[in-house]
Amino acid sequence: MKTLRRWILRLSGIFALLLLALFILKKKADHDFYQDYNSTAPLNARILSDHTAAAIHSQQSVFDGVGEIPVPLVSYYPSTKNKSPLPCVIFLHGIGQSKSFLKLIAPFFTSHGYAIVCFDQYTRGERRLAAGSSDVKKGLAMRRRAALTVMETRRLVDYLQTRPEIDSQKIYLVGASFGAIMGTIVAAQEPRISATALIYGGGGWGHLTDSPVIRKELGSWTTPAALLTAFIMAPAEPLLYADQLTRRPLLIQNGTHDSIIPTAAAKALISTAGDQAKVIWYDSDHVGLDKKHVEVVLTDVLTWLDQLNR
Repeated sequence: MKTLRRWILRLSGIFALLLLALFILKKKADHDFYQDYNSTAPLNARILSDHTAAAIHSQQSVFDGVGEIPVPLVSYYPSTKNKSPLPCVIFLHGIGQSKSFLKLIAPFFTSHGYAIVCFDQYTRGERRLAAGSSDVKKGLAMRRRAALTVMETRRLVDYLQTRPEIDSQKIYLVGASFGAIMGTIVAAQEPRISATALIYGGGGWGHLTDSPVIRKELGSWTTPAALLTAFIMAPAEPLLYADQLTRRPLLIQNGTHDSIIPTAAAKALISTAGDQAKVIWYDSDHVGLDKKHVEVVLTDVLTWLDQLNR
């Protein structure tokens, strides 16, 4: 019996040491989450295709993000783009989208005289994970995606500042859904972004993973999943950054019946951002679920941007 107790104590001690080691490793990884951004690294940017159709000029290109990893980029300009430097919108797409989505909304912006650009975030579009990837790999990839989205957006700003057709003093960020969540952190870290519009985002990973859609999918596992997500995604918590955004113009848009971004998450972001932000609530579900809704939301973004550009 004594021998058994000794073995139990030894195993408990080993387990405790392993937990401590994992905790220390995670603290270090969290601390270094965004440290790979390097503004002096070569961009190695190159244009892959160039096309003009009607009133829109489009380009497919690539630039080096973090660690010389190529980042695929699509850009749209008014066809008169060479007449003067243009204000430019960086669009951060949602969790299930890719840069190809930009084709659907680009005319809204180019018709108002803006360039608009979007890259494939890690795990999406040309950067998809291999088919059959495990749930563990997907979970770790989501954490990596959050870090890369912030750092690669900053690298994109580096690139845009080398482009003569872009007005480097008028670079704006528009993020939708997951793009709004990460856009909160991007805008806080990147002072060269002149203004930010957060479309149907939110804060607090515990809130964000407690949506009606996730509750329907996970049932009684929702609360444990929320706690695990908050732990894993701790360095990508937008509420740690939202109070830094009101130094520059900020627009926050949300839906009162959003089934993907809970109202609690939206209100947490708005509350943390402070009363200097312009806030618009829509009597709607999540953005993108119907075309007319998208048009209304984007029209409000453009009205707001046009006022800044007067």
